[in-house]
Amino acid sequence: MITDGRSTVHPPGCRVCGQPIRAFFDFGRQPVSDAFRDPADRSAEFHYDLAVGACGGCAMVQQSHEVPRARMFHADYPYRSSGSALMRDHFEAFAHHLLDTELKVPDPFVVEIGSNDGVMLRTIAQAGVRHLGVEPSGGAADAARAHGVRVLTEFFQEDSARRIRDEDGPAVVIFSANTVSHIARLDSVFRGVDALLAPNGVFVVEDRYLGDIVDSTAFDQIYDEHFYLFSVESVRNASRRFGFELVDITRLPVHGGTIRFTIARAGARPVAPAVGELLAVERARGLAGHRTLDRFAERTRHARTELVDLLRRLRDQGRTVVGYGATAKSATVTNYCGIGPDLVPYICDSTPAKHGKLAPGSGIPVRPPAAFADPYPDYALLFAWNHAEEIMAKEHRFAAAGGRWIRYVPRVHVV
Repeated sequence: MITDGRSTVHPPGCRVCGQPIRAFFDFGRQPVSDAFRDPADRSAEFHYDLAVGACGGCAMVQQSHEVPRARMFHADYPYRSSGSALMRDHFEAFAHHLLDTELKVPDPFVVEIGSNDGVMLRTIAQAGVRHLGVEPSGGAADAARAHGVRVLTEFFQEDSARRIRDEDGPAVVIFSANTVSHIARLDSVFRGVDALLAPNGVFVVEDRYLGDIVDSTAFDQIYDEHFYLFSVESVRNASRRFGFELVDITRLPVHGGTIRFTIARAGARPVAPAVGELLAVERARGLAGHRTLDRFAERTRHARTELVDLLRRLRDQGRTVVGYGATAKSATVTNYCGIGPDLVPYICDSTPAKHGKLAPGSGIPVRPPAAFADPYPDYALLFAWNHAEEIMAKEHRFAAAGGRWIRYVPRVHVV
């Protein structure tokens, strides 16, 4: 590997199977998406090249540059899974599903990779089931512990998995939501799962679905943390490569389109019809093929032009526009589109750790929710579009006062 001082550049070839990668989009220089900065910080900001391509062998869509994981996931990592009521309900429902199905065995043990603030494991812990969250971000891990969740503060990989197995025995369920796609070393993840998973256990992964990202031109789902964009074909191929089998899938509406992948040891469980059905759809449409991804790239370039033109026009008309939701994915939008404080003077966000900070790269100030109504702007650029229904219900007074929402997924438009 080659180190350029900013990120790690790997020799050409898929990180999963080694086959050639075909690049289809380059977002240019990007900051770490959750590296919100103190206004007094004058140090050089870390940047890397955000380019993405598809493997011609296993169909895995992936980035060409890997940001060191310690730069992304550390003690001050600000994201909290329980910050959204929708996601709290989602994970609580899934925990109850596990309790009613996979955990109906003697003395079950559950491990979650990337447990964040323990929003899923809280329900498991309250049921008295043995569990462990593996979470490298110290602040999030402490938040989970405060809710009675047992947490190991480190990265999940083969050596940590073996230590867990030695101490707690095999896990009947290993769960991970919006985390496995962050880990460039999938081989280490699968070796860890192999070391820890019970013979008939399941490895359940929830992550953004490439098909939904392409269909909705959700280009902002591509940022440093999302090293991979998963499809049924790519996850099935990766699982087989490491001695596992994709045995079931469930489409989920959260995060703008997610799939729950259920993976088991090869031959341990039958493969559900849903896997073959969606795999056939992906192949028929050429989901990871040149034409599909090139059209996605063209729509992305068009969205940038339309969004910037709209913001400039509103500014020139004397209209006020603020951002709503200082999300990780908003870093891709602001930096790729060149949106700064001249077009969006500030972003409102509910995360206290971001208040008073500057958004990465763009330098847009982040303010608490109270600033949104003091006074209301004419327009709000909805960066947290995947929580649109929840946000618009909460901010109904904004619309009642004549405010309008700007959205850019699936197209640039004013609501």
